[in-house]
Amino acid sequence: MPILREGELDIISHSPEQTRRYGIRLGQLLQAGDVICLTGDMGAGKTVFTSGIGQGWGTTHKITSPTYNLVHQHQRTDDKTTLYHLDCYRMNSLDEVDTIGWDDMFDNKGIIIIEWAERIEDALPTHHLWIELGVVEDFRRNFILEATGERYQHLVNEFRKAIFGI
Repeated sequence: MPILREGELDIISHSPEQTRRYGIRLGQLLQAGDVICLTGDMGAGKTVFTSGIGQGWGTTHKITSPTYNLVHQHQRTDDKTTLYHLDCYRMNSLDEVDTIGWDDMFDNKGIIIIEWAERIEDALPTHHLWIELGVVEDFRRNFILEATGERYQHLVNEFRKAIFGI
């Protein structure tokens, strides 16, 4: 019996640079409309990973935590697709989702990356990629990817190929 189900992946990062490189690989695979949900303790590497995603996806601007603004928008110069980077740490209720332009983000078919996604779990679309980051040691991080929906199962498989070659 396999340890992981289809659409799941469990990996270790040994440094912030490797975490960023994992993000770059994932960012290169993203398509308009993709929703990436990140969860994990403070300091687990969510923003470092997201910074890599933005770089791999093609933004020319540095991605930083939108903790106080809740949402940062980044555009690619070649096709004007938008990457929405949300930080839900300071959200106290699901009602606040409506105040950040949630519906507009989905209507625009951009890439949506949500840090602290567990705080708005009930508002998430049915299909998404859920990534839990855990602190193993000072610089080691554990990533558990769980895909819901065919698109995200394919994304996890392509990500596995991109980082392991299989």
